[in-house]
Amino acid sequence: MTQPAQKLSHASLQEAAHWFVRLQDEQAGPQLQQQWQAWVEQHGDHQAAWHYVQRVGQRFAPLQGDGSGAGRVLREHDARRFSRRSGLKGLLVLGASSLLGWSTWRGTPLTGWTADLATGIGETRETRLADGSQLWLGAQSAVDLDFTSLARVLRLRFGEILVETAHDARRPFFVDTEQGRMQALGTRFAVCQQGETTRLDVYAGAVEVCTARSGERCVVQAGQQVDFTALGIGSTRPAQSAGESWIHRRLNAEDMPLAQLLQALGRYRHGHLGWHPAVAPLSVMGAFPLDDTDRALALLQAALPIRVQRLTPWWVTVEPA
Repeated sequence: MTQPAQKLSHASLQEAAHWFVRLQDEQAGPQLQQQWQAWVEQHGDHQAAWHYVQRVGQRFAPLQGDGSGAGRVLREHDARRFSRRSGLKGLLVLGASSLLGWSTWRGTPLTGWTADLATGIGETRETRLADGSQLWLGAQSAVDLDFTSLARVLRLRFGEILVETAHDARRPFFVDTEQGRMQALGTRFAVCQQGETTRLDVYAGAVEVCTARSGERCVVQAGQQVDFTALGIGSTRPAQSAGESWIHRRLNAEDMPLAQLLQALGRYRHGHLGWHPAVAPLSVMGAFPLDDTDRALALLQAALPIRVQRLTPWWVTVEPA
């Protein structure tokens, strides 16, 4: 399976995107094709980056063209490689890649298809649960519901949620992620799962955190934020309004790292939104529209020493100025 973009180097992704654009040129000849093939086979990261770019590009620049450009190169290269190595198995990998690409643009990963509640790219959802609690799902999020006579449990598969719990003295309210379990103590709170970390913002009441592997516990009070992994809990800091501002279709940044803001914006736009590691820690302040991510990027470019580079309409990166 293709690696997630965040686990690939920025340089490899940018190189792969440039190759994709060059190979779509109808004038691309055998020499360029050979150079591309050599680059792909040079390193596993190149192969993973190429497959990622291919998946993204399928939505906006389909490879099933007239036999020229990147589509022809891919078919010729893959035909040689598959016949030489894995035959039908390789073709099945291509089919899986197409399916993954489709799921990306549907807005939810494959693991979200069977979730009780899910949202796509740029989509948010508000719902009242059976117990009267209020639940908001951010863009590209998925959650399962497990309400019994003993407990109320939300399982956040990926993405972010905002919860305002209803009082129920008989049944505790839990939110589970891969990193651990949170028990609401009469509260309003936001949970965001990003990779191997869960971020918790508490706006009212309190939430008790218990990590999945170490069993470490911590009560997070109203006005506090904390990040935790399956092995441990970080130090508390002031809660950020970004965890709930998205329900109003804006993202409030209060001394927020640029990488965190861009990751959030990426859930509200089609295509790849990447950034150079050098700009990741830049601090951001302000309110940014989620309904117009291009405007949000323009605001960032005007305020920070960065440059928004658009290789194609669907491949955008933020580089140092």
